[in-house]
Amino acid sequence: MWGVTRLASAFMALFLCLASVAGAGEKFDTQPLTIVTKNGKSHAFTVELAVTPRQREQGLMNRREMAPDHGMLFAFGETRQVFMWMKNTYLPLDMLFIGKDGKVRSIKENARPLDESIIDSKGPIDYVLELNGGTVKRLGIRTGNRVQNALMEKLRKG
Repeated sequence: MWGVTRLASAFMALFLCLASVAGAGEKFDTQPLTIVTKNGKSHAFTVELAVTPRQREQGLMNRREMAPDHGMLFAFGETRQVFMWMKNTYLPLDMLFIGKDGKVRSIKENARPLDESIIDSKGPIDYVLELNGGTVKRLGIRTGNRVQNALMEKLRKG
């Protein structure tokens, strides 16, 4: 009887260990990022970098809050049309679709939480910047504004 109890305990410990690893999700490095509007104003953010396929797949899913000056920068490693969605994303988001040159090409404001509708970049881009919903309107961000970030600069030169 003692052996069965120990074996059951070992299996339970293994199960809990694997469950915690599976639920941990991806880890993201952070960097500063600046958006410069056409009137010369600069807006500083701290962004998490989604650069691997697994990081891009997870994105901001299952998050319940994000600081007002934070966001997530998706880097695709190539210029292409991109399709996003809000599956399992509880925060309303503004999405900025950015070209290799750092210019904002298109914007989707206030993407609805948990909506599985496709959000289209409407053309080839290299990056998507996700910010809290309402940030674009509050700061006067528009297409043509420039986004500056060390990762983007490195990839532009590479």
